[in-house]
Amino acid sequence: FDAADSAFGAELSGSSTADLRRWLMGSEGGARSRARGLKKRLEGLIEDEDEDARRDLDDILAAALSLPGQQWRQRLSDGAPKGPAENFLSAVAQQIMARAPEPKGYYSPETEVHPATPKLIEAALALARYLRDLDRPLRALAERLHKRLTTDVDTLEATERDRLRYVSASLLRRSQHMIRPWIAMLESVSAAQGEGTVDWLEITRLDGRDHDAGFYRAHLDPAALFAAALKPHARGLAVTSATLRDPQPDDAEGWQTPLLRTGAAMLGNEGQNIIRHSFASPFDYAAQTKIFVVRDIDKRNTPEIASAMGALMKAAGGGALGLFTAVQRLRAVHGDISKNLAAAGLPLYAQHVDPLDTATLIDIFRAEENACLLGTDATRDGIDVPGRSLRLVIYDRVPWPKPTILHKARRDHFGKSYDDMLTRSKLQQAYGRLIRRADDRGVFVILDSALPTRLTTAFPAGVEVIRCGIKEALAETSAFLSMQAEK
Repeated sequence: FDAADSAFGAELSGSSTADLRRWLMGSEGGARSRARGLKKRLEGLIEDEDEDARRDLDDILAAALSLPGQQWRQRLSDGAPKGPAENFLSAVAQQIMARAPEPKGYYSPETEVHPATPKLIEAALALARYLRDLDRPLRALAERLHKRLTTDVDTLEATERDRLRYVSASLLRRSQHMIRPWIAMLESVSAAQGEGTVDWLEITRLDGRDHDAGFYRAHLDPAALFAAALKPHARGLAVTSATLRDPQPDDAEGWQTPLLRTGAAMLGNEGQNIIRHSFASPFDYAAQTKIFVVRDIDKRNTPEIASAMGALMKAAGGGALGLFTAVQRLRAVHGDISKNLAAAGLPLYAQHVDPLDTATLIDIFRAEENACLLGTDATRDGIDVPGRSLRLVIYDRVPWPKPTILHKARRDHFGKSYDDMLTRSKLQQAYGRLIRRADDRGVFVILDSALPTRLTTAFPAGVEVIRCGIKEALAETSAFLSMQAEK
């Protein structure tokens, strides 16, 4: 579902348009860069007498000047946009700041596209015209380059054929998957939103600072688009996952969610060709794990969350992953517990605090048996830390989905159970980090008493969910994990 969401969605932002200009123009203004630009890529591929191809190239480079150039972020911040793309981004930012509920907060504000302001409509239509001026010669040049593969078959070297294929395919891909979707989005600003799609405007903030602005489009059900694209070509499709099924009160086997999220329901002939199998885990989760829901911690009180999380990490002797649903809370907790854990000899690393990328932080955490790591979604999904290096997972609160414009639209489309489905998936992924091999033992703790019983189906059958106070959770965690250390 998420991969299809990325493939079929569209992003018309400052970053994406500036990246396209850089790919077309290469390094500008004397800046030192490895970016080659389209003209460099085509050296030796356009014959001297091919005036049409050279004219297409000139038209492409001229039209590319409408896209954001160097220092575009600074110009938007100063209120001095330059060119049609930056004018559009400026109008986007102005509409967001005028209509978003918390436009000056820490996180990325967003708002609906419609009804659009007159300034946004005017800027959108102007940018659409420039993008059409870019798309026409770009597609024409791609076709001319591809045609040479057949017309010049007797003169082209193998390396030249490879270069022609690459450049022509790259040009067509940018036309089909970037420029044309952008034009359709821009032209829709003055009209009603299309059925089955969700449009919104958003200012992306990193660490509370404006980083980008853009117009975004997603489909309500991208898995259906994935299935429709695949069905004419695939004779069979296998989907596997340790957390594929989603047992719930009205679906004990848990097949409704994977059929929806993978597009499988649309691939079969009314469900007749869908074969489902589930296999018992080789792990004894009931014996190898403990799950605690702490009842006496106020999740709205960050110092309480910090003290409970720090105490749990010390009780486990490290090997702990603290998961947060908000970056600000992560940073506040890190500031509260870092010295305490250091005094106990437990190294503490944190995403959004340490100046290292997430993959490097996870590598360090994996290598140090008694380290602790604080992070968000990126440190939860799909990481593999076997052994004692990860023996405790702590969630600061129930990871309900953020109520964005896109999420609200999908919840209306899929029904009220959509929130539960996404939250169970996050809990499954987090719990699944604990047991990676037969001799692993681990404890899973949620510092939020408001975990509904209906969500506990995210955990394996037979594993008891113990609701208790923090004192009992600390004692049980220490005792349970000390058994692993003795072994």
